[in-house]
Amino acid sequence: MNSRPAGRLAIAVAQLNPTVGDIAGNAEKARAARADGKRDGADLIAFPELFISGYPPEDLVLKPAFQAACRAKVEELARETADGGPAMLVGTPWLADDGRLYNAYCLLDRGAIAALRLKVDLPNYGVFDESVCSFPVRCQARSAFAGCASASRSARTSGAPKWSSAWPRPAPNS
Repeated sequence: MNSRPAGRLAIAVAQLNPTVGDIAGNAEKARAARADGKRDGADLIAFPELFISGYPPEDLVLKPAFQAACRAKVEELARETADGGPAMLVGTPWLADDGRLYNAYCLLDRGAIAALRLKVDLPNYGVFDESVCSFPVRCQARSAFAGCASASRSARTSGAPKWSSAWPRPAPNS
């Protein structure tokens, strides 16, 4: 367990290589990384974009059975966070109540999906064809974790293009 000053948040970044279509295997990778993070004293484990489905899932995400399996696995992982271990930020395809499919990032904490954020910028050039498989969103509410509030633009998943106009720029002289 790492010793750190009170009031500090320890975040572990699990930059792993999920396998496209292997939902169960990708969830096992997430569990192993969470166990490592717990041992190392992390409060939060962050996984890459679309980690549960594997990236890039392409037209696989258009299959209703695949969408349902991804959601069920995320809900299962969420329940496992009731053990008091680190929370997880997990990327997954997400079929919303409006019937639209989104590229989502879920905060799994205290046995539930504590927050859900949907990708704003969907690239549609070169190797990216995300606008074919999911819908963008315009604005999202703030959320909090461990007493830290965040705006929807304050953090990005690993696949978000840093050259995007929505990428937060550092303040001068920072």
